[in-house]
Amino acid sequence: MMDPTTDNAGYTGDPGAARSSLEALRAEIAKAVVGQDPAVTGLVVALLCRGHVLLEGVPGVAKTLLVRALAAALELDTKRVQFTPDLMPSDVTGSLVYDTRTAEFSFQPGPVFTNLLLADEINRTPPKTQSSLLEAMEERQVTVDGTPRPLPDPFLVAATQNPVEYEGTYPLPEAQLDRFLLKLTIPLPSRQDEIDVLTRHAEGFNPRDLRAAGVRPVANAADLEAARAAVAKTTVSPEIAAYVVDICRATRESPSLTLGVSPRGATALLATSRAWAWLTGRDYVIPDDVKALALPTLRHRVQLRPEAEMEGVTADSVISAILSHVPVPR
Repeated sequence: MMDPTTDNAGYTGDPGAARSSLEALRAEIAKAVVGQDPAVTGLVVALLCRGHVLLEGVPGVAKTLLVRALAAALELDTKRVQFTPDLMPSDVTGSLVYDTRTAEFSFQPGPVFTNLLLADEINRTPPKTQSSLLEAMEERQVTVDGTPRPLPDPFLVAATQNPVEYEGTYPLPEAQLDRFLLKLTIPLPSRQDEIDVLTRHAEGFNPRDLRAAGVRPVANAADLEAARAAVAKTTVSPEIAAYVVDICRATRESPSLTLGVSPRGATALLATSRAWAWLTGRDYVIPDDVKALALPTLRHRVQLRPEAEMEGVTADSVISAILSHVPVPR
């Protein structure tokens, strides 16, 4: 593994070097964020799959800091949009502005023209503004006045939402939830992790100054491209593909769910499993890879029955039960 303190990622075009660089992200981001390794891994998997991430957690668990630290460690541009009830679609995508000097309209890009877009509290803005991200997330372009404008590559939307505050919010519709590759839950830190956070702050840590915290680029867009090419060559056997299908079909037959996983969800689970297999050093997918990514990939693609929800059933518990019952290929 390369030295995580190195300013230059040292890209060589070698998939093995790219994997080492991406592995170094955990150590680098840990300089700013304590105890969120699963979320870091999920964000890297999303970047490898060209997907987007929904981050769910109570306020103050470092969701914003996590995305900023990832961007710094990957040497990528990042922008943040605070989603509010009065936010307009043009505030996200950009708009045509009249130039009095030339008597012409010119396009002023919005914050969506970046590599990592942090859509903070996305469920606080009305559906009209939420939908302004759909074209960007799916087509990786923005169309204004009939002209499509491509977004940078890589491009990832990391949207956050608060799971305990519903007043004045607009829940994301299922069609938009399905556009997110992963839903990552950001838990409260353990007691020791919280002590470490306070100790860092007592020693002068400033979350707004990541360079002072020692966060340096350890990978870049070229490493991501090499990694994506290697992930695309990761072998998926017919038995593994059938296993993914069986898991997704079982969600459609579950008595606890009114909505199961769509075929788009099945392809998403296959993609994330391949990325995880490659990150762990293999060029083929095994059932454990599918199990490891099933919860973050599928939990937001299912809908509980009201009576099941009242009994304390959760999407995670339903999917976990399905994983324990669907036969594993040998």
